[in-house]
Amino acid sequence: MAGKLLIIGFGPGSYEHITKRAREAIQESEVIIGYNTYVDLIAGLLSDQQIVRTGMTEEVSRAQEAVRQAKLGKKVAVISSGDAGVYGMAGLVYEVLMEQGWKREGGVEVEVVPGISSVHSTGSLLGAPIMHDSCTISLSDHLTPWELIAKRVEAAGMADFVIALYNPRSGRRTRQIVETQKILLKYRSPLTPVGIVKSAYRDRQHIVVTTLEDMLNHDIGMLTTIIIGNSATKLYEGLMITPRGYQRKYTLGAETQPLKPHQRLKSEAEPWALEQLEEEQFTESFEVYDEEDEFGFIEEDEEDTGIEEPILLKSSPSPSMRNSLELAMEALQLVSQGTGSNIAEEFNNHLTATQSIFEFAVSPGIANKKLSAVQLIAIGEIVGERGDIEYSPHHQLIVRVQTDNPQQITTELSALGLLLSPIGDVAQIKACDFCNLEKGDSIPYAEAIHNRIGHLEVPKELKIGFNGCGMACYGAVQQDIGIVYRKEKFDLFLGGKTVGRNAHAAQPVAEGIDPEELVELVTRIVERYQKEGHPNERFHKFFKRVKEIEGYRHQEAVGFVIENALCGD
Repeated sequence: MAGKLLIIGFGPGSYEHITKRAREAIQESEVIIGYNTYVDLIAGLLSDQQIVRTGMTEEVSRAQEAVRQAKLGKKVAVISSGDAGVYGMAGLVYEVLMEQGWKREGGVEVEVVPGISSVHSTGSLLGAPIMHDSCTISLSDHLTPWELIAKRVEAAGMADFVIALYNPRSGRRTRQIVETQKILLKYRSPLTPVGIVKSAYRDRQHIVVTTLEDMLNHDIGMLTTIIIGNSATKLYEGLMITPRGYQRKYTLGAETQPLKPHQRLKSEAEPWALEQLEEEQFTESFEVYDEEDEFGFIEEDEEDTGIEEPILLKSSPSPSMRNSLELAMEALQLVSQGTGSNIAEEFNNHLTATQSIFEFAVSPGIANKKLSAVQLIAIGEIVGERGDIEYSPHHQLIVRVQTDNPQQITTELSALGLLLSPIGDVAQIKACDFCNLEKGDSIPYAEAIHNRIGHLEVPKELKIGFNGCGMACYGAVQQDIGIVYRKEKFDLFLGGKTVGRNAHAAQPVAEGIDPEELVELVTRIVERYQKEGHPNERFHKFFKRVKEIEGYRHQEAVGFVIENALCGD
């Protein structure tokens, strides 16, 4: 009768981080095979199992012994720290089985039990360094030629991956980590954040956050995992933070708009952005303090996914390093004088891959719907080849452009008479063209409302429709709030449902509102919605929930039943 092979990853080594299935698999096994240190780490889970211990560099013999025992009909556990499929024993066991002609059907049963890999346990201690594309590279040349490892480091550095280095250095193998640093400095800033963690979640946990330039000044051994940030990785409060993307989007008035998952990122929502730190904060965040490390290097080579001891951190580069970079920038600028290029700026842009995407809405005005050729040319020149323009159904163009100087853009476009607006969950006046401005008596009131509450942050985007005559041809009554100018007074409509199969017009709540009262009335309605509306609650749902606004009572819209079409739509 064929036995079973359980290839188990038990995570970083702490009991609370060993999965339930891993604990069960260890306890149900008859034979436990593992490296000496790993057997000691799981000693609390062992009972009367047969234990087969080996030293480092004996992975192949462990795999062979496990297959032999399983073929005798035994249930055999092969243990690895971290995940058995990441520089662990899973691959070697399968290789031994392949050499012996193993078949899944009829052969020894194999179960690989996943565990928390070192890159993930290390990442959790360092903050959030692996939020973008990443790779793991083992620097041990015990099973892989160094020439091939160096090529992989080169490719990862060139491609701007976040890099996790396993097995970076042992007592006999010291040059690989030095060569790796040299390679990466060709593609990364010397100030790139680097996290060095030994023995994650073990008794001798040791953490330090430093820089690519300074990393070799700290203890690194076989039980160390190193995470090297990409060009967008930032330091904040001693933690490494890698943004989810290389683009940071923001819009006009961003400082007053709260961050929501579906909205654009804003500067104040990115506290890790270095340019937002005051000089003394920057200096303080780069102070390093370390515990004395009494744990020596392990001399042998082994694919260990664990880590050595604790450096509690406050972290990273010294202020002098920053000054050195500034001096280098000045030197580059002096060299580039007279060449027509800004080498320092280009170099700095290369080192900081995060792109600032400025997005906003632009229109000819509240009433005017015509763009001039000069205005269109100016917008086109600002957007260029790398930006884009999106036509909106709300009489606006949505502009997205990569820039670090939005004020220059807004100044230039505003000077041409264009109206710029933020996008997202803000109040927007959506007015008609007042019959090509021929019926313009009510335009001042539309503009006054825009000046009072246009761009005001609200729980959900709010469209205030404004029509200059009783024809209401621009559909003001279909918007969240509708205003119609008729007989020198205003009619007010509240709670239109603008989307969905059961979309409906707003309720007529008042007729003949004096022009002098309109702006204040609409302002009070919108401000109450701003204060009392729930996050993402549309205005028609808010009106229904509160039942009354400014004395206007909500009335249920006359509904109808929508039968499913025969086609199923």
